[in-house]
Amino acid sequence: MSDYLLIESRDPFDSGCSHYHQLAEELVKSGRKVTLLLVQNGVLPARPCDASRTLTDMSRQGVEILADDFSLQERGIDPGSLAEGIMAAPLDVVIEQMVQGRKVLWH
Repeated sequence: MSDYLLIESRDPFDSGCSHYHQLAEELVKSGRKVTLLLVQNGVLPARPCDASRTLTDMSRQGVEILADDFSLQERGIDPGSLAEGIMAAPLDVVIEQMVQGRKVLWH
């Protein structure tokens, strides 16, 4: 059974990514470990807002939600002010999870 790292780089306010979130939830429900890494404009809903509620709900269902700390810094988002269930992480997490054998999908 494979585990997954899903990378979201798109601004959810500008482009739909609900199908990607649905994929993460379905993978977790099927018993797989799933990390959703927010990078670039994908970190915009990491701040508490209406869009972050979906991410918080996903974390409660078992999806690990990480936000790239460099992307947060570039957009002036304080890592200490992220929405519930979202943690800042270095981009190194991609290499670490690939070494662990996780399948990686980028959106």
